[in-house]
Amino acid sequence: MKQKELLIKTTKENPKDEKSINAQLLIRAGFIDKLGAGIYSYLPLGLRVLENIKKIVREEMNNIDGQEVMMPSLLPKENWEKTGRWNVPEMYKLENNKFGLGWTHEEIVTPLVQKYTSSSKDFPKYIYQIQSKFRNEPRAKSGLLRGRDFIMKDLYSFHNNSEDLDNYYEKVKDAYFKIYERCEIKDKTYFTLASGGEFSSAFSHEFQTITNAGEDIIYVCKKCGASFNKEIFNKECICGSKDFDEKKSIEVGNIFKLDDKYSSVFNFKNEESKNILMGCYGLGITRVMGAIVEVFHDERGIIWPKEISPFKVHLISINADAEEIYNNLQKEGIEVLYDNRDKSAGEKLYECDLIGCYLRIIVSEKTLEKLSVEVKKRKEEKTQLVEIKNLIEFIKNEL
Repeated sequence: MKQKELLIKTTKENPKDEKSINAQLLIRAGFIDKLGAGIYSYLPLGLRVLENIKKIVREEMNNIDGQEVMMPSLLPKENWEKTGRWNVPEMYKLENNKFGLGWTHEEIVTPLVQKYTSSSKDFPKYIYQIQSKFRNEPRAKSGLLRGRDFIMKDLYSFHNNSEDLDNYYEKVKDAYFKIYERCEIKDKTYFTLASGGEFSSAFSHEFQTITNAGEDIIYVCKKCGASFNKEIFNKECICGSKDFDEKKSIEVGNIFKLDDKYSSVFNFKNEESKNILMGCYGLGITRVMGAIVEVFHDERGIIWPKEISPFKVHLISINADAEEIYNNLQKEGIEVLYDNRDKSAGEKLYECDLIGCYLRIIVSEKTLEKLSVEVKKRKEEKTQLVEIKNLIEFIKNEL
């Protein structure tokens, strides 16, 4: 895509009503636009990032036999009255008081799967969706980290017995770490014990990514590496150690065993008259996007990981014609943002760093004299000249 055709307007000043790094940079770089507290529009660059995260999540969910569905966001009161959650403060309710907006979907997915199963042979089943959620968040802040309208992947599993649930729980844990590895935040992310909260009577597990922007506090055992959310921390690890590191973090996912909490309400049993057991596994797509920006940025702007980058290549022409290079990159299926606008080199390079695509390629009179282009990774300072005849092969090796 040519940058002059892109719906984008960058700014040098931080928005006055945003204190978080992710909101400041994403707005300044033209990825999102703020409509209200915790409510954002995703502009073309932002949507490309979201779709890249969704692609990773879909692939890893499908790898553990997840089946994707799309459930309604408009939820009938009756289902929620059965579980006693109609009056929870998280739910937005319509004025007629007969429907609420979806903030989670246990009350919908449980009778849905019940309708399409009739035998123990039908289990296990793994159903997920990627969808907008709405939560009446009293403290909507921190950009994409605490929103009222956000995108989430929620997976629900259904099992005949606890052993099967336990085994799948571990599969989901591994799949989540594969997602975070591809987003390049795995090394900063801890599998953290937390309370079950509204969803479960027992414990849950959170995936907490370390960053100074985090609103959560976790304690990491220096001896065994176990991690505990502050809300359940009792100052002694399961290994017996009392030596911990305190860290600020962002929750980028959580998983928990529902057991028969919801199946019992809907009388969801197998032919042996045993309640179906359930697990629930959430991952905030937009929250991951915000967390990535909090982790990967510098004083110049965003530094997108390779798989997440809105375009893999940002091609910049400086007093030179790079049209043929642009066309060749497109023919090879390489995602490229081409800046051939009538602007100064300084302006183009400033916006390039702010937007933060994975690779920067500069074409100038000086590089063309050497039949080359200048290539630089956003996360690195070093540049190198690559001959134009070898450029496609070079980029593909980098990607």
